[in-house]
Amino acid sequence: MTISRTKKLVGVTVAAGMLIALAGCGSAPEETDPTGDAGGDVVEGFTPCLVSDDGGFNDKSFNQSALEGMERAAEELGVEPIEVESSSANDYAPNLENLIAEGCTFIVSVGFKLSADTIASALANPDVNYAIIDDWADAEADGETDAPNIKPLMFDTVQAAYLGGYAAAAWSAQAGVNKVGTFGGIPIPPVTIFMDGFVDGVEKYNEDKGGAVETFGWDVAAQDGSFTGGFAANDTAKQTAQGILDQGVDVILPVGGPIYQSARDAITDGGTGTVMLGVDSDLAVADPSVADMVLVSIMKRIDEAVYQATLEASTGDFDVTPYVGTLENEGVGLSGFGSFESQLPEGLLDELDALQEQIISGELEVTSPSSP
Repeated sequence: MTISRTKKLVGVTVAAGMLIALAGCGSAPEETDPTGDAGGDVVEGFTPCLVSDDGGFNDKSFNQSALEGMERAAEELGVEPIEVESSSANDYAPNLENLIAEGCTFIVSVGFKLSADTIASALANPDVNYAIIDDWADAEADGETDAPNIKPLMFDTVQAAYLGGYAAAAWSAQAGVNKVGTFGGIPIPPVTIFMDGFVDGVEKYNEDKGGAVETFGWDVAAQDGSFTGGFAANDTAKQTAQGILDQGVDVILPVGGPIYQSARDAITDGGTGTVMLGVDSDLAVADPSVADMVLVSIMKRIDEAVYQATLEASTGDFDVTPYVGTLENEGVGLSGFGSFESQLPEGLLDELDALQEQIISGELEVTSPSSP
């Protein structure tokens, strides 16, 4: 584990050692002007801090996205962030303790894995503001965060994944393959919500077009499917990806940060020409080496949520009301199709726009058992 100030190592090391819908959900944070127009000046001593989960900041996914949001806010505010990278779950509690020792006044924990340690830290340090990504911080399942100084940053990713599934089905149907698949890291809500939306989006395409596109790797009704058991890009992840590819799919959705790398390797080794969907960030931008095989990415804009929460905390008037990213507030959405846009089925982009409007208006209800 390392602690850095704007990526400059300061030599601090340590030994490496939910599902409940809250009664109130926050809307998108409003733009904040740190100079004072929308919230006042930066409070004296404001020190924003970030702690990753064991995926690390170079995951090309949610940890990296959170880092980018924190650094953008810190640069705008003229303060130095402290960023802590965890190498294992044993780092979480010591990392949080060290951030408190470093004088952090606002701490963002990246991911549900840090929930218990974040709650403990927040209870022990009531004068420090916290935010946590992909978790309600509600282990007691009573509809309230377990510490009053934690702001959950949640995302109704099923909405964007639905659009991604529809696009994947259209791509596969155009090629005459009619087979798409998905696999995840661990069967937890932030992962399975993508898979739910993806499969339901394929079904919507079949319904609208009289199609027969099959999905492999996830059963929405049973909430069961193919998982690697972690988020590392390793042989197990590659074998899991290969198991989906062996079904003959020409589109695959890996859900779990770095495991997309294992899918890439399996695709490359097989020479199948299968394309991937990215998750969390725009994968074609985050990792240009795979841009030629990323059809589109299902984005949850963690960077924007962290950016806005950091600006808000900097004024000393921090609102812990949960934030939920949706299509309506642009907290989730699809990336562009890049070089694939010219190859898309005619009219697909208009169909996706129409579906998005129907979801936003409520005409089309898109939900998951994992929806916030």
